[in-house]
Amino acid sequence: MYVEAMRTEVDLINLTQSAPLDGDVPERVWTGKDVSYKHLRVFGCRAYVHIPKDERSKLDDKCKPCIFLGYGHEEFGYRLYDPVEKKVIRSRDVVFLEDQTLQDPEPNEMPDLTPDFSVTEHPMPAPDTQGHGGDTEECEDTVDDAPDDDDGQNHDHHTLGDISAAPPEEEEVRRSMRQRRPSTRYNPHEYVMLSNGGEPESFREAMTNDHKEEWLDAMNDEMKSLQDNHTYDLVKLPKGKRALKNKWVYRLKTEEHCSQPRYKARLVVKGFNQKKGIDFEEIFSPVVKMSSIRVVLGIAASLDLEIEQLDVKTAFLHGDLEEEIYMEQPEGFGVKGKENLVCKLKKSLYGLKQAPRLWYKKFDSFMLNHGYNRTNTDHCVFVKKFSDGDFVILLLYVDDMLIVGQDTNKIEKLKKELSKSFAMKDLGPAKQILGMKITRDRASKRLWLSQEKYIEKVLERFNMAKSKPVNTPLAGHFKLSSAQCPTSDEEQEGMKQIPYASAVGSLMYAMVCTRPDIAHAVGVVSRFLSNPGKDHWEAVKWILRYLRGTSKVCLKFGENQTTLDGYTDADMAGDVDSRKSTSGYLMIFAGGAVSWQSRLQKCVALSTTEAEYIAATEASKELLWIKKFLQELGLTQERYILHCDSQSAIHLSKNSSFHSKSKHIDVRYHWIRDVLEEKKMHIEKIHTNENGSDMMTKSLSKEKLEVCKQKANLVVPPT
Repeated sequence: MYVEAMRTEVDLINLTQSAPLDGDVPERVWTGKDVSYKHLRVFGCRAYVHIPKDERSKLDDKCKPCIFLGYGHEEFGYRLYDPVEKKVIRSRDVVFLEDQTLQDPEPNEMPDLTPDFSVTEHPMPAPDTQGHGGDTEECEDTVDDAPDDDDGQNHDHHTLGDISAAPPEEEEVRRSMRQRRPSTRYNPHEYVMLSNGGEPESFREAMTNDHKEEWLDAMNDEMKSLQDNHTYDLVKLPKGKRALKNKWVYRLKTEEHCSQPRYKARLVVKGFNQKKGIDFEEIFSPVVKMSSIRVVLGIAASLDLEIEQLDVKTAFLHGDLEEEIYMEQPEGFGVKGKENLVCKLKKSLYGLKQAPRLWYKKFDSFMLNHGYNRTNTDHCVFVKKFSDGDFVILLLYVDDMLIVGQDTNKIEKLKKELSKSFAMKDLGPAKQILGMKITRDRASKRLWLSQEKYIEKVLERFNMAKSKPVNTPLAGHFKLSSAQCPTSDEEQEGMKQIPYASAVGSLMYAMVCTRPDIAHAVGVVSRFLSNPGKDHWEAVKWILRYLRGTSKVCLKFGENQTTLDGYTDADMAGDVDSRKSTSGYLMIFAGGAVSWQSRLQKCVALSTTEAEYIAATEASKELLWIKKFLQELGLTQERYILHCDSQSAIHLSKNSSFHSKSKHIDVRYHWIRDVLEEKKMHIEKIHTNENGSDMMTKSLSKEKLEVCKQKANLVVPPT
């Protein structure tokens, strides 16, 4: 293990300022790139490694405890020691508990992990026990059972030669007896901080940051918000209770038309130590659907309505706690003479598992008390209709709000009412929501939704910013299947170096927000997340190359008539492995795509007619959902039409009589017959060349893809 300690020490030295390099960092000098310190963790700390589904049975643990050793070089992930299997492993899905060490089940065989040298002049960043890159929800049952560090000591500062002590019940890790001597390389009274000079990783680092005063002001603002909101009382910790730990989280906020960043500090509870049934019960909280956002923006564009944006400064501080929860006093803000007291929480805090739910309940109650109705189709959309025919719509996504209406006075009145109850920041006319840029031309009643900056960041992250563009999201020569997955340990180890899941996740967010043209391609590559192969990775890179050439493409809304139309399509037996068909639909409102889907069908269709019939049923559900949503907002139209390019599927859906072609089809798919009979919607034939949902089910030629993009109103905005 000394080799691992030395290896990690070398990594840290290469990330530390060097006197011979005039204070520069060796890693930056060698690579020519800016260095990052966000991945650093405390050597020897407890870590929980996620066990993939294909490596465990249903009743096995989802995580296993390990000891953190160091970092990969040309490899991705962290290096960890498994004390049960007695071997070094590598993983990216890790949750770190940096204020704890791990006791081996057999203490006599516990390797000595303490390096026999000291580098006390290089303090490690503060522990982020929430971890990065790990699936905290999946690991919840294991992490919650980990012993708590309630010895009252401050473990926020660690060095390589000073690994944090284990809890009192655990056997202390054997330490080196070598006498420590201060380094002569740097002034012993100065710290060489492992920081990128931007956002501090801990309170201690913030206090040695060049912008210490700004971060102090930000923390004071946060503490004032806590005090004004009566978030907690200082009390003596009752016997049998425990106090949750917390940490400061720092962020630099950049805003449009503002050259100076905004310094923001937030106190976050380490909620992963909460116990279900003791510290929380229900935690689910709804957020506004992406399709709802696009529908309302389409309405605003076509009717030339105002779109205002608000941000709740401390949204999660407003929820009223129902459980008895205690927390340690915030670091750096302990009350003198009352250091032995803890905070009894009266309101929720960021990091608590139930915080989002409590905030939503509080806000929902406020809106209902002020005469707004929550829509049944989306519980995060509130609407109020006035006697003069006017209306105001509010959309809530956690702490971001969009307010849409025609009368600015009514909007201002709602803003004032909100400001009386919550700490709000008025962002004025909406420019961006959830990473989507909003551009308007009110003279022509047009609105564009773009993710150009997000896509450029994704391309940069995966080293595809200078790749050669291609014309389609997924070329026809890609016949992806599980047969292309790695079979040997060597192949699997090689693929673990590739950030496949991260890349697919990044593509998925672009697809969900503004890019229906990559829905089918992303759906295909996402089927191999558990064990991707080289061919699958080539397909992901192909999608990135397509985005490279179409990063400026965005959704366009704005038509004289706010009408809703739907398109449906299916690809018979498109999946090579299961021979299941792919369903796809595309919903157009106010000239632009507001909802889309590409998904494998749940059963194997025995004919093209059956595949198209199943796809039409799924599309009908979405069409009727949007129809109901629009009606709740006060918009109706005479006929709602779903376009299908299969005449036989249309006949099957309109014919409710029993016959041999449909007797084997699942009963749930015959629901479309009742809908058509009740005339809630209509289904009509469309030529396959005019079917905009074709791009949801299969790889297309460049020419056909352009037709589909035109239907969805995916365009490059005017400069």
